[in-house]
Amino acid sequence: MNPHVLLINPNSSKSTSDMMHAIALKALDRKLAVETVTASRAPGMIVTPEQLAASAAEVVELGTAHGRDCAGIIVSAFGDPGLAELRRKVTVPVVGICEASMIEASQGGRRFGIATSTPDLAEAIGQRAHDLGLAHLYTGIRCTEGDPVALAADPALLIQTLAGAVADCIERDGAEAVIIGGGPLGEAAKALRPRFDRPILGPIPSAAKRILDLISEAAHVPRAM
Repeated sequence: MNPHVLLINPNSSKSTSDMMHAIALKALDRKLAVETVTASRAPGMIVTPEQLAASAAEVVELGTAHGRDCAGIIVSAFGDPGLAELRRKVTVPVVGICEASMIEASQGGRRFGIATSTPDLAEAIGQRAHDLGLAHLYTGIRCTEGDPVALAADPALLIQTLAGAVADCIERDGAEAVIIGGGPLGEAAKALRPRFDRPILGPIPSAAKRILDLISEAAHVPRAM
């Protein structure tokens, strides 16, 4: 099998999988192929702490079942369900999109915030910053109003409301970089980037960059620039 990255979508939306697959493939700059697998037991969008926690078991199952022949694995849900356990069970590098984007956003001691559509996950997301030792740089989370599933179904409204959340991160909280918090929000992250003079990070490209670095380190081969 050709070297590839396994991308796990912890929710059950095939259209979200297709969107995240395209973003990851572009971010990897075709240095590696992408195989994407989709959860079957999760809802179409993970919006509560209970759903996030429940998705972890299937993430581990999918990663161990499909990850034997891959070069690395991306867990593509903001909150990184199952990440730690999957790392213990496979021998290839594994990254989560929340973890990777926080690491990139905080480079150089940069203060960062998160704009997202899932307010019920605010505590779990903040905990990830704490777990990574980045709580001192985390300016907090700003959330859109309204039902996150309905917003995801209306891309124009999603972008408009997320733009307000990004502005609040920057103007009210002092964020020097803002992460768009969610795999299903990947296209919105790309659309928002030109609107602001601060870095607006999509978590899937952050994860793709990090997995390339970790794969190169694991192989002891410098990554080509």
